[in-house]
Order: sequence, then C-alpha cells, then structure tokens
Amino acid sequence: MRADLSAVLYDEDEIAAKINELAVRIDQDYEGKDLLMVGILNGAVMVMADLSRALRNHCEMDWMAISSYGSGVASSGVVRILKDMNTSIVDRHVLIVEDIVDTGLTLSYLIENLRSRNPASIEVCAGFRKPEAARNRRVDVKYLGFDIPSDFVVGYGLDYAGRYRNLRGLGILDPKVYS
Repeated sequence: MRADLSAVLYDEDEIAAKINELAVRIDQDYEGKDLLMVGILNGAVMVMADLSRALRNHCEMDWMAISSYGSGVASSGVVRILKDMNTSIVDRHVLIVEDIVDTGLTLSYLIENLRSRNPASIEVCAGFRKPEAARNRRVDVKYLGFDIPSDFVVGYGLDYAGRYRNLRGLGILDPKVYS
C-alpha cells in the first residue's frame, strides 16, 4: 500500500500527538456539559475512535453517513444523507467529528441540517483540512488536526474507492493509482 503513496504527510505518532492535544481542549471546553460526538462515516471512524479514547470526560457517540463523492476523487456537488443518527440532539452539545474538510460543501450542509434540530451548540472537529474549504465555503472548524495540501490524500480513515483507510498515517496518493 505504501508503494502507492508519493509522500507521507503525517505518521502515526504525529497524528496521535495531535489527537491528544485536541482531546485536552475538548475536555476543557465541555467540562460539565452533556457532549454528543457525531462521527461522519466512514472516514471519521479512526479520528472518532482515537479521540473518544483520549477524552477524560464522559461523552456519547452516534454516527451519520453523508456523501458528496461516490467513488471518485472529486465532489459531485450533491449532498445526500445515507444514514441519520439515532439520538435526539435537542438541547445537546454536539461535536461533529470529520476526517477531512475538503470543499466544505458536505459539512456546511450538515451543520445547517443539525441546527434545525435545536441543539444547545454545534462545533466541528476535523482531522484534516484542505485550503479549498476556507475559499469555497465558510466552515468553522474549532478543533483541527492538520491543514494539508490540495493533493488527494489517503490513510487514517481516508480512502480511494474503499482502499487505504487502514493506513496508520496520512499520505498523498500517487496520481498513477487513480488516473
């Protein structure tokens, strides 16, 4: 699998250190609050698992599946909820956990959708963010792991056509793999 990468951006230790930093901040910000972490499937599984284990405070977890990609490398521009969460978020402090904020389209749609459900608050935690997210849509990511280049990246939950999610680090996928 690593032979398919043109570069490794962050290794397992660098990602773990950043997740631990984020957990400290989240614990401080949500001390004494009823936190519900909502992970976005499938990519956020790694971030959500590692982050939840690093937290010291109690939290609940639920999941949503949202798509704007299909199996390609670029967003289709159409956002669809494939699986909604099972938990009511009325008066709850919601932390959306994302693997990557790419264009911001999916996340901006999700935030507006969840706001209509009357939570006490909504914040975003993302493992990675590409520069296009800031340019295309205004999405406030309160807890951010890393800003990354615009290249197509895989690993640590991010995939290409269902592959590479299990890489422990994050790397740039060699274009020969998907061109």
